[in-house]
Amino acid sequence: MYNIDKLFETVQSKGHVCVGLDTAVDYIPALELKRSRSEAEAVLAYNRAIIDATLEFAACYKVQIAYYEALGLAGLEAYSKTLKYLREKGALIIADIKRGDIADTAKRYAKAHFEGDFEADFVTLSPYMGMDSIEPWIEWAENKGKGAFVLMRTSNKGMRDFEYLELKDGAKLYDTVGDKLSALASAHPGKHGYGAFGAVVGCTEREEAAAIRARRDSLFFLIPGYGAQGGAAEDAALLLREGNGGVVNASRSILKAWSAGVLPPPDNADNTLAAQAAAKAARDMRDAIRSSI
Repeated sequence: MYNIDKLFETVQSKGHVCVGLDTAVDYIPALELKRSRSEAEAVLAYNRAIIDATLEFAACYKVQIAYYEALGLAGLEAYSKTLKYLREKGALIIADIKRGDIADTAKRYAKAHFEGDFEADFVTLSPYMGMDSIEPWIEWAENKGKGAFVLMRTSNKGMRDFEYLELKDGAKLYDTVGDKLSALASAHPGKHGYGAFGAVVGCTEREEAAAIRARRDSLFFLIPGYGAQGGAAEDAALLLREGNGGVVNASRSILKAWSAGVLPPPDNADNTLAAQAAAKAARDMRDAIRSSI
């Protein structure tokens, strides 16, 4: 059984929310920073509070490694302990690492992020060195059920610099990436019709969403762009298929919900307040997406 099958089933029961633990230090209430011995310790405590509060509403969690690398060795320890805590809670984990190297280097990356201290259920990958940058990860799908979400059409402003380049056959570059990923999915199908490896497809370009979903019925989508980047529930819903086939990531709109619209933030704000606000934001997001399908 592939992890993508587990994710499909979790979406059926819990909804489409992927909570992004892209936890910056300045998202944390000042009171909690004062209580902690270090920034890394404060990040870990904040993550645990957010996880506990949102577990009921989250299909999975995406942990962006850069926020932890920026804190040095202590930050990487907080990253590892966050992943361990998620596993203890039975949550599915996407390690947002965006690796894209080849050969033995890719094999080492796969070993690093699919077992040991940094083990996750899925990773994010960049395909722009070619499909041989994806191949070393495939054996982990075959042997351990692991999965990946490969960058296809993202949600950032700069996506048009390369992803929209028109090739000689008239196709856009992201379409060609999608063709390669669809072939990979067909070669490694899960029991619910989606391949072990999916695609990252942002929800900020609504006019293209229905066409992308129609062409990629074997690809499960990781959908960024919701909330702070301007995507709405209706936009994300266009990238789903029969009510499933994707998870919608939100980071800042959940992590910073406690301080949204409150300037200055209250001096007595703590992780309990932040967790309560995060739970409401995740629940509201889940309900909004469900009602838009």
